[in-house]
Amino acid sequence: MWREYWSGYLKKNIMSSLLITKDEIIKHLDKIDLIDSIERGFVEYSSGNAVVPPVGELLFEDPPGDVHIKYGYIKGQDNYVVKIASGFSKNDSLGLSSSHGVMVMFDKNTGYLKCVLHDEGYLTNVRTAVAGAICSKYLAPEVTGIGIVGTGIQARMQLQYLDLVTACKNVYVLGRNEEKISSYVKDMKVLGFKVNVVSNSNELCDKSNLIVTTTNANETLISSDDLNPGTHITAVGSDTPDKRELDSKILNIADIVVVDSISQCLERGETKKALDMNLIDEDDLIEIGKIIDSGKKFREDEDQITVADLTGVAVQDIMITNAVYEHLKK
Repeated sequence: MWREYWSGYLKKNIMSSLLITKDEIIKHLDKIDLIDSIERGFVEYSSGNAVVPPVGELLFEDPPGDVHIKYGYIKGQDNYVVKIASGFSKNDSLGLSSSHGVMVMFDKNTGYLKCVLHDEGYLTNVRTAVAGAICSKYLAPEVTGIGIVGTGIQARMQLQYLDLVTACKNVYVLGRNEEKISSYVKDMKVLGFKVNVVSNSNELCDKSNLIVTTTNANETLISSDDLNPGTHITAVGSDTPDKRELDSKILNIADIVVVDSISQCLERGETKKALDMNLIDEDDLIEIGKIIDSGKKFREDEDQITVADLTGVAVQDIMITNAVYEHLKK
């Protein structure tokens, strides 16, 4: 009888087609409410209902690159997910995307494989962009100018998903490569954004009150001296112990410092740098899941400086994999 039960369960819950390609995923993604799904994941995480072990990581020097292995499950759900995603910044010289990866879902009750999302890193980029939009939804002031640092995949996606939470179309981009800047401006204008190029941190901060940093830098790109009252910054590029995009003093002068995971940000990202320099304390940090769970915008007035440090948490991968799987299963 027990064998018959599990046989029926597996037939009912496991798709016959296990491998799902990037093209098929993209075809269906706009039919899924990803903001709602990932918001629920952040709430589950901050409520202690997610099991997320420490990040597995491989770092390479020549050529420079990193591979992140993130995995876990949410209590009460039937699946666990393992995600492998890589970033190799020199891939563009080979005509390849800098991102690649795969997400794999298993049945939590039996260990059976449910599906392989061969997304080539696309879903990792999407869930990162969605998280950026969520932070802006709860923390940004009334947006008058969007500053984007970087010109790559994430610089594009952050702007596209911000379009779901703000009506602002005025964009100021700061980059280093003129050819990539030109390509970025052209591509984003096609999507309806008014894109202007700035040459330094001061100019970017002067024109933008919502800033998103999207690079793999390990140096200061935004100076605390340039920051104006009423600015929100979402930092998404610093997802290893060594990467950094912000002057660490920014976290010290910020009225609110939000992270996706306190435990993870103690070991990586902008938060780790500021903690190491004794510019902030762990008690100063609040997780985005707690803010979402409150159901209200967290900014108290338009002059506050707020920072969100996103290092990428496995619960995002779990939720986006579940959402894609459930939609395709229908």
